[in-house]
Amino acid sequence: MISLLIRWLVLALGVTLATKIVPGISCADGTTLLVVVVLLSFFNAILKPIIMLFTLPFIVLTMGLGIVLINALLFYWAGSIVNGFHVAGLWAAVWGGVTVSVTNFLANLVIRPSPPRPPGPPKRPERDDVIDI
Repeated sequence: MISLLIRWLVLALGVTLATKIVPGISCADGTTLLVVVVLLSFFNAILKPIIMLFTLPFIVLTMGLGIVLINALLFYWAGSIVNGFHVAGLWAAVWGGVTVSVTNFLANLVIRPSPPRPPGPPKRPERDDVIDI
């Protein structure tokens, strides 16, 4: 549950940054932001994997840039569904999606804990002079 709330907070930060940085994206208030975050979370959990499955050849052909277009499409759909959240056009949606993706990436670098190390001194690899054939 806490993991979900952290993801929503990071997504809310990304959408807020997109409204401040990208011209053509605006959000009326905090309630609208909350609705957009929940809707984008739903889109990313349900619609995005389905769309990526059907557009996999396009994604491979464009070496992953198709994912940017899918993110922009989902961002644009959120702007067309939620009253008070406006996305002006394709380029605003692309830059909004990129802003949210970069924010999520950077937050995951900061938030993700490092893997636990076993206690004690590091073990030296054992030497095996026998050649197995």
